[in-house]
Amino acid sequence: MTEEAAQAPETGSPDKAPRDRIIATFMALLAERPFQNIERTEIAKRSGVPLAILRAEFSSPFAILAAHTKEIDRVVLDGAVDDMADEPARERLFDVLMRRIEALEPHKAAIRSIMRSAVRDPALAVALNGLAVRSQQWMLAAADIPTSGPQGVVRAQGLALLFASVLRTWLNDDDPGHARTMASLDRALGRGQRCTAFLDNILSIPERLCRARPRARRKADDETVAA
Repeated sequence: MTEEAAQAPETGSPDKAPRDRIIATFMALLAERPFQNIERTEIAKRSGVPLAILRAEFSSPFAILAAHTKEIDRVVLDGAVDDMADEPARERLFDVLMRRIEALEPHKAAIRSIMRSAVRDPALAVALNGLAVRSQQWMLAAADIPTSGPQGVVRAQGLALLFASVLRTWLNDDDPGHARTMASLDRALGRGQRCTAFLDNILSIPERLCRARPRARRKADDETVAA
């Protein structure tokens, strides 16, 4: 067992609800072994939850991971600070994503494990990307950045890829102040800001064309009437 796994919170505490014990146990197991090697029976035994309850709560190990991701989302959203409201969008997003990294800190070994598993398993990588995009939609919302329409989809997908690159730095950043991670995030947001501005302009072309088409049609009709 790694040092990070050894520092993980107790998973089988009877004071926790079964659902919480299952999630904590799964993350502890993920810190010890690849995602593909985690058995449902072991999750049940180590969490002290009968298999029937495990099945009632979660349809699969991936569903447990999704529940953990949703909980991280909630922690970040609960930590919103009002004094960032007047800051530029980039600064607001930086603050939100650093809160996410802080929320993930107790689970660093598990995050390292799942990222390694995703490299070897394309289907898992695709599923994880779906989770990441949904989470980043909420992170954008927390930073008061629009998430609707094609631009919102592009922003969330781009942010998911950006955050994954920052996580790779974070996994090797042992500084309690996360200096390397913050520098990596700042650089990544700078690149993302430039790229998103370009893509937003590209995506706005169809909308401009749709607005221009009725005007062109009216102009042609007017010319026909005049003739």
